[in-house]
Amino acid sequence: MSSDPTRPNPEWWQAQQPQAAQGFEGTQETQRFPVGQGWDQGGPGSSGGRRRARGYQQPPQYRRRRRRWPFVSLIVILLILVAADRGANAYTEDQMASQVQSSLALSGKPQVTIQGFPFLTQLAARDFRTVDISASNETAGTAGQLEIQSLTATLHGMHIHGLKSATVDQFSASALVTFTALGKAGGIPQGITLSADGPNRVKADISLGPLSDSAVAQVTQTGSSQINIKIINAGGIPLSVLGSATNFTITIPKLPAGVSIQSVSVTQQGLRIVATGHNTTLSQ
Repeated sequence: MSSDPTRPNPEWWQAQQPQAAQGFEGTQETQRFPVGQGWDQGGPGSSGGRRRARGYQQPPQYRRRRRRWPFVSLIVILLILVAADRGANAYTEDQMASQVQSSLALSGKPQVTIQGFPFLTQLAARDFRTVDISASNETAGTAGQLEIQSLTATLHGMHIHGLKSATVDQFSASALVTFTALGKAGGIPQGITLSADGPNRVKADISLGPLSDSAVAQVTQTGSSQINIKIINAGGIPLSVLGSATNFTITIPKLPAGVSIQSVSVTQQGLRIVATGHNTTLSQ
């Protein structure tokens, strides 16, 4: 052994060298990246490249981003189903409006709203829980006998049978006939103006040439679809001058089978007619 202090001790130098770990083979580059800790045996220059070895854990950000896709797909599917449900609902409402128009002999197509969601389940069963119908400024009857200012109806438990018929568990409707429309339906001559005079009476202001006075008519329901208007006090005017205005009857045309008028009342706007029915039939 040399006593020169400037020369390193060979034995000491060898003791300081790090020993190669067992299982490391190849070049210095492969020794820097042990097998099974992130790199394949081929090293960075091999055909496999720097592939992730088994046991490598992905970063948390990547895992969260990958888990979000199933939720996005679920939302897209739900949106498609809702759009299909609403589209089928709108189409069925339009077809049902045509059927109601034909069944009630209306001059125009009413507005139909089918309640309840989802709709496709009701369509598949052909049973609709609640159907609302509304219309305004309609003419009912094949010859346009009666003008209806507003019409609302609610159908509970509508069951479709085939393409042109349906049954309804409960049917309720309300219609408003103005005094002007009432006068046209009764053939009342010009010069006579109708107005309200109590819950079941109509006042007629008469101005026919030199004759001017007021008369009172009684409004009475006389049948399942008929309403009678009869003058009970003509004042000082002879009944012969009033013609058909003294006593006339109007018929509510084309009520569905099983539906009848339940009440008639006189309001400030005109006659309010309420009709109801059970196990009624709608058909074209």
